[in-house]
Amino acid sequence: MQQEASNLMTDYGHDLLFGTFITPTAMPATHAVDLAIASEQAGLDLVTFQDHPYQAAFHETWTLLSYAASRTERIRLAGNVLNLPLRNPVVLARSIASLDLLSDGRVELGIGTGAFWDAIAAMGGPRRTPGESITALREAIAIAREVWDTSKSGGIWLDGEIYQIQGAKRGPAPAHDVDIWVGAYKPRMLALVGQLADGWLPSLGYLPGGPSDLAQMNARIDKAAEAAGRDPRAIRRMLNINGQFSSTSRGFLNGPPSEWAEQIADTAIDYGISAFILAADDAQTIALFATEVVPRARAIVADRRVLRSEILAAQVSASGGLSR
Repeated sequence: MQQEASNLMTDYGHDLLFGTFITPTAMPATHAVDLAIASEQAGLDLVTFQDHPYQAAFHETWTLLSYAASRTERIRLAGNVLNLPLRNPVVLARSIASLDLLSDGRVELGIGTGAFWDAIAAMGGPRRTPGESITALREAIAIAREVWDTSKSGGIWLDGEIYQIQGAKRGPAPAHDVDIWVGAYKPRMLALVGQLADGWLPSLGYLPGGPSDLAQMNARIDKAAEAAGRDPRAIRRMLNINGQFSSTSRGFLNGPPSEWAEQIADTAIDYGISAFILAADDAQTIALFATEVVPRARAIVADRRVLRSEILAAQVSASGGLSR
């Protein structure tokens, strides 16, 4: 019981979100949008798209997000994650706010430092060092929040190491408080998440040790959040997942839907992940995930959260009895 209580304590308590991570394939032209519509019809919470502007076989992601927003009514949308080096932060912030207004508050900002520097440079973008990349992201987050904050008077000024903003006007304000979700893996980036971000958005495929890597990464985020005077529980922990449905168990997210649900619930409770975003490019897989995995995973997590509350209440009661 004591070990079970310890595991339950790693749950940060956020409501669960489930979504899709879609490749922005340009041909057939509407395929990615059709999958966004399928995600909404299946009852999922979120649809996201890769952002690789240097890939000629892909749609430009911001255009795709805008069109997908116009073809859906309920589902939330985000880049996963948007490529900062090829996007001016003031224009990006205005774009986010504009689409959020047009979509009735359904847009979040998923953002990263960028990668594939040869491809970025080939498009006329900057070639940044790791340190410069982190500085650029830190400054861009500050700029975005200033653009959205129309409660302040005057323009936006930043004499930064990467960006120099000289009196840019504020606004428009988005329809809701837009979350900023950051893709991050290494210590300095995880610290930035803890200091500044609303959410952490890594991909399972980039975790060498699989889900067990999440514990150490969470600890870095938590430490940085506390040092910055933030409650670590304010930061949503998310995960892009990939796997294969099969009739027999072959490992993590490689087996029948019922096993997927158990493994997702374990990851939610043991590592605090509250958003699971499935990399899927076909409607059948999306429907199977939404109908066979998501409801069962939600039910398991709900049951375990009730159990956690009972265990913690019992511990408090026992501690109180001892102190008397």
